Amino acid sequence: MDDKTIMTTTLGNVKGACDLLMHGAIESSTPNVRNTFSTALNETLTMQNDIYSKMSSLGWYLPDCAEQQKIDEAKQKFSC
Repeated sequence: MDDKTIMTTTLGNVKGACDLLMHGAIESSTPNVRNTFSTALNETLTMQNDIYSKMSSLGWYLPDCAEQQKIDEAKQKFSC
């Protein structure tokens, strides 16, 4: 397995952890539990950003550019 594959897999796993921690924070029954989930979420989001930044700097994770037509359609859809 090459480094890019390992990083891609790790990024996906960290994103999944962020999702679980966010739901844990939302569903928390006490302030202490919510704080614990929120702290873990923030730490995990930092890890996700670090992984993404490294992959991006290596050209391994490049965002897709949205077509102007799709941007205009989204603006129209959500404008008041």
